[in-house]
Amino acid sequence: MVGMPALAGPVDRGEVLSTSDLAPVASIPGADREYRVTYRSTDHNGAPTVSSGAIHVPAGPVPAGGWPVVSYAHGTVGVAQSCAPSLAGETAAEADYLARWLARGYAVVATDYVGLGTPGRLAYLDGVAAAHNVIDMVRASRSVVPDLSPKWVVAGLSQGGQASMLTARLATAYAPELDYRGAVAMGVPSNLDRLFPLAGPGIPDLGLVGLTKFMLFTMIGMRDARPELKVDQYLSPKGRELAALAEQMCTVPFGQHVVGVSVGDLFARPLGTDEMRGAMTEYLGIPTSGYDRPVFLGQGVGDLVVPIPLTLAFAGELAASGTDLTFRTYAGADHMGTPAASFEDSVPFVQRVMQ
Repeated sequence: MVGMPALAGPVDRGEVLSTSDLAPVASIPGADREYRVTYRSTDHNGAPTVSSGAIHVPAGPVPAGGWPVVSYAHGTVGVAQSCAPSLAGETAAEADYLARWLARGYAVVATDYVGLGTPGRLAYLDGVAAAHNVIDMVRASRSVVPDLSPKWVVAGLSQGGQASMLTARLATAYAPELDYRGAVAMGVPSNLDRLFPLAGPGIPDLGLVGLTKFMLFTMIGMRDARPELKVDQYLSPKGRELAALAEQMCTVPFGQHVVGVSVGDLFARPLGTDEMRGAMTEYLGIPTSGYDRPVFLGQGVGDLVVPIPLTLAFAGELAASGTDLTFRTYAGADHMGTPAASFEDSVPFVQRVMQ
């Protein structure tokens, strides 16, 4: 467990609490300077928290106005503290993606989210809490590296795709002193607030890769964030056993323990109560309107984690609301292949919004 100073008094969001050199395992190719930071942030309701993350600064002379910033929101790595990318490294696909931004002359700052690398429990798929961590990571990084520009975009995959959308919704109001320009969101798990309340005893996996894991991680996060729900009363003995195990290891090794376990095996009672539905809407929901900066939405056609029908519905709702939306699909790209497949389309989008 990583020890941290206690929070006291009003929250100075983005205040840096500690800075250290980044461990080699968490380094991104092409970075000239790299740091691990811990910093103050807030949870879904604005209560004080502590998050951590990594700063990656490209090589070369500092451009006029400072290095433009990509604040990256990572995909699912698990809910154990040791899974933090600033400690264990990004996934190979995400590390390659971040290296591409560095090579294009962008500084990359990447939150771990509260509860990964710092005390507390990760509020998995709590998009508002994750957005606060993403935004405050920009604030913290500019304190550590003064030659970072106030101009920034958010990018994220999967869990981080949801975080990117909530960041896009909240950034200008939450951090008006920064110059937020737009969002790149990939493999966004939209409409889960409609899907997850259908779960209960006997429900199969519906052919979605990793659904049992993601459902369980969500219940673990909600158990901590919303104790009044008494989440353990919804979980079966098998579900509670696996939840305890999930808190001790990262997503890849944990996956071996849920082979052959369906979503229905996790539950002793249905999740479709009014109380749970309302909580999931607040916790998991992604707004389809209210975006004041452009959004790039990328989706792999071969994605079996976040299937394209969900994203098509989401994109349609965004467009109908008047969102400045660039939507691209990628034939043959699966979930983890979407960052690489979408990168060459993302670059001109980011260049445009940064002007």
